Amino acid sequence: MIKTLDITQFTPTADKIIWDVRDADKYQQGHIEYATNQPLATINRQLIDETQGDIYVLCGGGTKAQKAVELIEQLDGGRTVIHLTGGTRAAVAHGMTIVRNADGNQSSTKD
Repeated sequence: MIKTLDITQFTPTADKIIWDVRDADKYQQGHIEYATNQPLATINRQLIDETQGDIYVLCGGGTKAQKAVELIEQLDGGRTVIHLTGGTRAAVAHGMTIVRNADGNQSSTKD
């Protein structure tokens, strides 16, 4: 089941599965706290089967995330997948904590 949630209404926590489906370079330039990099091209049935619980999905602004949630729905129609609309750009604009590790060092900053 696909649900949508505006990123500004979302609180990331360590116990949530949050996939940032952008490529690794974009992810390292800045992503929301607790998100893991899961590029769109890496999403497959085995990965979905190995993942327990609801999956929150975002990208930079919405295009890749929409494709990802549709793919997850196709692979596992019983899974709840939440599209975090607005993506990282809206998270930055809203002042959410953004983790940057483009230089290999992880640091959290409020933008």
